[in-house]
Amino acid sequence: MADGQELKGKVAVVGGGAKNLGGRLSVELARRGAAVMIHYHSDSARPEADAAVAAIRGGGGRAESFQGDLSKPRVVAALFDEAVKAFGGVDLAVNTTGVVIKKPIHEVTEEDYDRSFNVNSKAAFFFIKEAGRTLNDRGKICTIVTSLLAGYTDSYSIYAGAKSPIEHFTRAASKEFGPRGISVTALGPGPMETPFFYGQETPESAAYNQSAAALSKFTKTGLTDVEDVVPIVLFLLADGWWITGQTIFCNGGYTSR
Repeated sequence: MADGQELKGKVAVVGGGAKNLGGRLSVELARRGAAVMIHYHSDSARPEADAAVAAIRGGGGRAESFQGDLSKPRVVAALFDEAVKAFGGVDLAVNTTGVVIKKPIHEVTEEDYDRSFNVNSKAAFFFIKEAGRTLNDRGKICTIVTSLLAGYTDSYSIYAGAKSPIEHFTRAASKEFGPRGISVTALGPGPMETPFFYGQETPESAAYNQSAAALSKFTKTGLTDVEDVVPIVLFLLADGWWITGQTIFCNGGYTSR
């Protein structure tokens, strides 16, 4: 699957790498020469993970898959250890996992809170931790967050709230891992054209988001397109290594600080 081969010889771990943004990233990393460990969470994502592995191998690339709940630190450690075992090391780590719970504060349950912080915050922390333990020198770590970190809106308290600690994890990790040449970034897309977006939106709120970005009319649906995010992630994992400790928004002018 050769386009450029700028990542030839590199090994990438992609959290949530079977479908949507993660799936596209897995394929594009392989297309550029990287071996890819594709993580997926549930049995329902197994067909997409198998298809991604098959596509990469069919194009002459190297890929393996790993299933597990990344909110369990031992599972995150096992994911990175399996990548080292399969490919000899890890150079690139991208975590795309997340869960959106959209509710007014008075409707949020303790179960909602725990689920949001386990998936969006705890899993992200231990992904960064294990990446730092495992990555070769001059590696790169990127976590997908959300442009709602710069939003002023209702109903997303525990989604944006659970993503916001990642900014602090990113800054601390960039300082701690920097002496080894490892860059650490967080990337905040706007609402993306995936099933992940539509699950919690009404027709009215979806329509609003489809026209809210400054560049909305230049996309197919008005939302952030996965194809517009992938090149930015790839840049951060290659030539953009000098950017570290930062949260970057890629949302077509949906929101900013």
